[in-house]
Amino acid sequence: MTVPAAPAPEGDKANLLDVAYHHEPYWHPEQGDWIKSLLLFFDGVAVLVPDYMRDRPLFTDPTLAQPLADQGLLHRLSPETLVDQQTAEALTELLDDLLRADAFDGLNRDAGFVELSHSRLGGTADAGLTEVVLEQLRERGLARPSADGVSIPLHPAVRAFVLVVLPQLLRAPAEAAGYALQPASTQARTARALLDTLDLAAMPTTGHVVAADLEQVTLDLAPVPLDEVLDFRRQHGDQHRAYARDLRQFVRDAAALTQADREQALLDRREALAYAADELRRLARTSWRRPLATFGLGIAGSAVTLAYGNPIGAGLTAAAALLGLRRQADPGSAYTYLFQAQQHLSAQHRRCPAPPDYGERSTPLSAEGHRPVQPTRSRRPVPDHFDFPFLVVKRRPRSAGAPDR
Repeated sequence: MTVPAAPAPEGDKANLLDVAYHHEPYWHPEQGDWIKSLLLFFDGVAVLVPDYMRDRPLFTDPTLAQPLADQGLLHRLSPETLVDQQTAEALTELLDDLLRADAFDGLNRDAGFVELSHSRLGGTADAGLTEVVLEQLRERGLARPSADGVSIPLHPAVRAFVLVVLPQLLRAPAEAAGYALQPASTQARTARALLDTLDLAAMPTTGHVVAADLEQVTLDLAPVPLDEVLDFRRQHGDQHRAYARDLRQFVRDAAALTQADREQALLDRREALAYAADELRRLARTSWRRPLATFGLGIAGSAVTLAYGNPIGAGLTAAAALLGLRRQADPGSAYTYLFQAQQHLSAQHRRCPAPPDYGERSTPLSAEGHRPVQPTRSRRPVPDHFDFPFLVVKRRPRSAGAPDR
């Protein structure tokens, strides 16, 4: 079992573990190869796993998740503990605002619903508050009654929205457990959904969202044995972590600029990032001297300046929580890393395979106690991506000639 990091002293960012946050509670073997490359840039990988399925990441991909857990590189965080009262209130406020604006009304109710744990929705911290928003979702055909008492079947687009915003809300309470959460995804539309959220008219970041393109920064280490990856990481991890920090700083710097200045800053920073990426690729190729595809890393998000006090108006508690104004690490910002690997040296970026069903329904274990019996899914299969049209239509209109982000 992974031992949680010791809580960081107040104001001491150096004691926080910089962990890549995987949006789903576990991954399947065919989905986890990217983690080896991602380990170069962070202190480990974190997943938010309900207590009733705590061991599911380990038996779903025992060849990778178990060794990572054994070496303290896989951190299984508990929503029963981490989703506190403030997080529950902020998440409920975001969902309630969208429901009041009829933002979900255009969704197809025949989509296959997928379970999300009641605790991830804030049910452990404040069951009454969570029930209020769940009742609204059920009235609109976007949620169904729980079949197991611990998880809620949600419309997949609503579930995806929760998964996108939740790690941003959790970054402050995670610091009390010693973690600086760094959301990361292979799905470009995860980043798009976050940008759409930050560009809502009520958000202080509207008109100031930025994205840095994927830069081929290292090699795809999927075929490399884990012990070799970790040895390389011990030698060169500092350089890779510095690159990840530079991307976060880019979001903070660029978001504060005007549109015209931001375009020039993008060009200037891209040249600097490309140079740093070349150096990291050289390190990787020198170490392995074998034909490996490349691995790209980018970032998308926004930030607000804290130089003149709190820029968020009274009552916008969800916006304050989303941007983490009281965080130690990267306060006043919300972002997600985006990464992608090539299938082989001559290929364009491969499209990651459609993720399997990650539903959080409590399922019985086999006689061996290791493999869950998969629940039957409703009607239609879950597509691999979801657009967030209810957010896109609420964005501030672009000025004439403004480039598409």
